Amino acid sequence: MTAVARPLPARRPSMTGGARQVFEYKAMVYRRVWRGSVFSTFLSPVLFLAAMGIGLGSFVDGGNAIASLGGVPYAVFLAPGLLAAQGMQTAASESTWTIMGGFVWDRTFHGMYATPVSVAGIVFGQLAWVTARLTMVATAFFVVMLAFGFVGSPFGVFGIVASVLTGLAFAAPITAFAAGQKNDSVFSMIFRFFITPLFLFSGTFFPIEQLPLIIRPIAWLTPTFHGVALARGLSLGTLDPLGAVVHLGVLGLYIVIGAACALITFRRSLSR
Repeated sequence: MTAVARPLPARRPSMTGGARQVFEYKAMVYRRVWRGSVFSTFLSPVLFLAAMGIGLGSFVDGGNAIASLGGVPYAVFLAPGLLAAQGMQTAASESTWTIMGGFVWDRTFHGMYATPVSVAGIVFGQLAWVTARLTMVATAFFVVMLAFGFVGSPFGVFGIVASVLTGLAFAAPITAFAAGQKNDSVFSMIFRFFITPLFLFSGTFFPIEQLPLIIRPIAWLTPTFHGVALARGLSLGTLDPLGAVVHLGVLGLYIVIGAACALITFRRSLSR
């Protein structure tokens, strides 16, 4: 009697099933294109810190403004702020066109979803890769800071973590937003009217106490301010425990809410 082959039962993905595979796919793609990011990852921090920290800093340190910076040279004040802001900019770049392209242009995410990879696996795999990229960029930036002598405390190395968390606080909600877009024109508006103003007015270049009183509460609500304050407090050795808890709590809240929204928008876009 001939045995009849029975089909294997369909695999049911776990809640985060496939996240590792998504991360590995992103890493394999990056291995082919990493040369294009050498300037932004390694050379840009050197040039920016040299121009702003040493060039502009020589004028700031020669005036009366140094008293408002906590008595430290402007370059030492500026560097950790740029470290956190770099995380914001990197995360925004990794979470806009790449995400929409995975749904609209090359439909990579649809291909992943056709396998046992779950929606949560796609989202968390993507965010895990962004975390890896943020760690690369932040580490390179911190090494440059260290080489220039712009780190004022041994705790400054934890500024890498602050930069990564700042980036994730942007990556998660922007990923959720980008997953529902069909046209990329809105991304230019995000950088022009959201990322750039936050880069300039969230404490990166000067204390927010110098902003008009009516604008300060807006700055306090942004993840950039909390990331900059956290990185700067660690680098200067002035961070108090309560302040650290507040900054970490705000950044964590942005990450959790953003990830939850990303699960919703990814599921909607993949079901179309």
